[in-house]
Amino acid sequence: MSDLPNPSASTSADADAIVVGGGLVGLAAAIAVAKTGLQVIHLAPPGPVDNRTSALMMPSVEFLRSAGLIEQPEALGHRLSEIRIIDATGRLIRAPETLFEARESGLEAFGWNFANQRLLAQFRTRAAELPNLETRRLGVAEFAFEAILPELTLTGGSRLRAPLIVGADGKKSLIRSAAGFRARENGFTQAALVCDLELTRPIGGMSVEFHYPQGPFTLVPAGDNRANLVWIDDREVLRGAKAGGAERLIPIFQAKSQHLFGPITLATPAHVFPLSTLSVERAGFRGVVLVGEAAHAFPPIGAQGLNLGLRDVADLAAVLKGVATTNPSWAEEVSKAYSDRRAADLARTGGMVDALFRSLLADMLPAQAMRSAGLWALKLLPGLRRQAFSLGMGIR
Repeated sequence: MSDLPNPSASTSADADAIVVGGGLVGLAAAIAVAKTGLQVIHLAPPGPVDNRTSALMMPSVEFLRSAGLIEQPEALGHRLSEIRIIDATGRLIRAPETLFEARESGLEAFGWNFANQRLLAQFRTRAAELPNLETRRLGVAEFAFEAILPELTLTGGSRLRAPLIVGADGKKSLIRSAAGFRARENGFTQAALVCDLELTRPIGGMSVEFHYPQGPFTLVPAGDNRANLVWIDDREVLRGAKAGGAERLIPIFQAKSQHLFGPITLATPAHVFPLSTLSVERAGFRGVVLVGEAAHAFPPIGAQGLNLGLRDVADLAAVLKGVATTNPSWAEEVSKAYSDRRAADLARTGGMVDALFRSLLADMLPAQAMRSAGLWALKLLPGLRRQAFSLGMGIR
């Protein structure tokens, strides 16, 4: 960052940038923006403990390393070196069982599976090391475009102003709605049940996806004999299963995993999350940018959620490195450049995930035939498989 101004000297700003949102993407954004040299206030209200995990593809892992957010991934996570897909739909036209191996593309792994709480603790340690990053455990009650600078009213009643506002406050983003971003959201009748399982037979570095008519039943390696489960099905089916406790859940897990891993035990409580898609027409304007689920959300297919959010952060940092803050309109220029830079990736990834999810749910024979043919092609054509690797991993 060149020509860095003192935010309190020539303007009424409290900082150069304010980042709103205390999750992984919000914390990564606060650190990345601060590392460009800006004075940053991070508004991170306390939230519920996030016991989920995130499968980060290698480009995301490399960004975390280059940004100084983590050092060695093996110290925090578990390697994902293989992906096995089993068509368990029972349909007339079914896809072949398919195994993807990272070594086919000369990679040691597709990525790493991290516990969200471990990543969050690591990010907080890095944030505390930055003297130009101030964290306040407060949320935002109101947002408004004032005559000089955008203004935030905090939950405690105080007000803050800054030229650049970064909205990382999730799917129900106050920043997005109050700033006037147009968003499209579609709900599904499906939801996701997540928990950790202890298996008798470990899955090593292999993620195993059983594709059922209402969505995938996916086991992701979490070290030793533990696996993270993401089961997508109709909301009422999942709520009914969860209400029955372990006595009801374990037989279902055994059946859906086709008894491949021996007796299964429940290692953590199960939680059910509704599924929807969300997209915005543009990811930034008038000095406001959106990152993470404030800008995009979709079902947990293909491990794209946090990966896409970290690509948001990487592009925001890249835009900030090239801006001169002596220009009074620098924040507006940043928001426009960021929006332009993110447009293609957001459209491509959102379209890919939506198509994959809907192809699983499709009842019509032509759609099932196309999905089956696509997996046959991926199984038989190494060149096409490598292209699919690149797309799924977010390589640009």
